[in-house]
Amino acid sequence: MKVDWKGVYPAISTQFDANGQLDLAANERMLNQLIDEGIHGIIALGTVGENCSLSADEKRTFLRHTVSVAKGRIPVIAGCAETTTAFAIDYCRDAEAIGVDGIMLLPGMVYRANREETLYHYRTVARATGLPIMIYNNPVTYGVDVDLEMTAELAEEANIVAIKESTTDTRRITELHNQFGDRFTIFCGVDDIALESLMLGATGWISGLTNVFPKESVAIYNLAQQGRYAEALELWRWFLPLLRLDTVPHLVQCIKFAEQLAGRGSETVRAPRLPLSGAERERVTRVYDQAITARPDLGRFNLD
Repeated sequence: MKVDWKGVYPAISTQFDANGQLDLAANERMLNQLIDEGIHGIIALGTVGENCSLSADEKRTFLRHTVSVAKGRIPVIAGCAETTTAFAIDYCRDAEAIGVDGIMLLPGMVYRANREETLYHYRTVARATGLPIMIYNNPVTYGVDVDLEMTAELAEEANIVAIKESTTDTRRITELHNQFGDRFTIFCGVDDIALESLMLGATGWISGLTNVFPKESVAIYNLAQQGRYAEALELWRWFLPLLRLDTVPHLVQCIKFAEQLAGRGSETVRAPRLPLSGAERERVTRVYDQAITARPDLGRFNLD
């Protein structure tokens, strides 16, 4: 499938059973529900998908199953978060053979690479696959900023076509546009600045909380695309307390617990992650309950 790099792309969670093993049946139910509710594509095995908590074999199993469930209805983008360039090449080649539609490529994990090393990693992996690649630029979490000068060098790689912009600095979207025009497609990668990013020219939104409220996420995107910003803002103000859960250290646990509260999935995570407890668990429950109580009627927005 040719990837249409726009729209709302949930970074889907990876579901585990009570014994901590992959629960593919649960992921199938969740993915079909997300597709039915209008999402435009998915990121499988991103940060929310606990990529680095899975074995190499489990990653391939999960991708194979996800592609089989999607059945070409939406693009499936595979997160690549490996510790070495060689491992990343192996992963991307296997993902391509499995049939994913693109790669969201992170810098090498664990080791904080310098400029030269980061460029080497992205170039070398890009040249090893025919898949389109999205740069995942998240210096806040991973300590590596693919800045404008580095992006200019990576623009020479034809299959590096998109950027998940997660610096949290919305000025970067305009800077990328001013320097590169439409060379790259820009996705917002931080939930709580998504509306601002769409207004500034991002064409997509990779989201964790979309897993819990996909219809509202798609409605915000559609309203922004139609220039109906006052209406989008109404939804946005309702959604923002929930979206803040994507920007905290325990974001995976927060999102999976919210999925559980919504009856969509399980909060089970793999150690060293542990389920939320105490005040943090109470806070997420309170934020979720308040959102449900005040949940807007999407029918008022005439989006059909």
